[in-house]
Amino acid sequence: MDVYEAVDSRRAVRAFSDEPVPKEMLERVLTAAARAPSSGNLQPWHVYVVTGEPLAELKRRATARALAEDPGDEREYPMYPADLTSPYLDRFSAAAAQRYAALGIERDDPERPRKIATLNSEAFGAPVVLFCYLDRAMGPGQWGDAGMYLQTVMLLLRAEGLHSCPQVMWTMYRETVARTVGAGEGLALFCGVAVGYEKEGVPPLRTGRADLAETVRFVGG
Repeated sequence: MDVYEAVDSRRAVRAFSDEPVPKEMLERVLTAAARAPSSGNLQPWHVYVVTGEPLAELKRRATARALAEDPGDEREYPMYPADLTSPYLDRFSAAAAQRYAALGIERDDPERPRKIATLNSEAFGAPVVLFCYLDRAMGPGQWGDAGMYLQTVMLLLRAEGLHSCPQVMWTMYRETVARTVGAGEGLALFCGVAVGYEKEGVPPLRTGRADLAETVRFVGG
């Protein structure tokens, strides 16, 4: 699979099979992903790979919190700006409607918030979740580094025939996650990434992207 194909086929999958992912495959991906760029070569990411019974128990605990309508732990950083405006709000709303309609959750369903929270807390059935942390001493530049690292991971997963779904929602249950992985107080949870093989028979969903002219300007040629 070449780079363009990996980029084009990468999408946030929300239906995984329970087929296990070989540890050596994950080690190969994460070893190669360490070549991702980072300012000053700080390599600020700390990754915990959770599978098997520890992941099953984490899912049970997170799902129990979701079903209890637990508002979640105090946020360490906002998922989105408080005053999201167009065109960003338009893109967000369109993608959310498309995404959850594909999962059979309609906008007017009174159980919609609980259903969405439950699907997320179960990592959409993924047999692996990677949790990416950063040292609390790190600044915005290193958070950007972590984003480039995770994109590299997700593209390499595609090269292995795997899919992924980044999940910032795990920060809502960061204390539960920290107890599972043993992350110390000095680390802040950036996000989780669900990893696995896509479940067969589920229609693929690809959210749209803005036209090039909306986001890119060529200067000087």
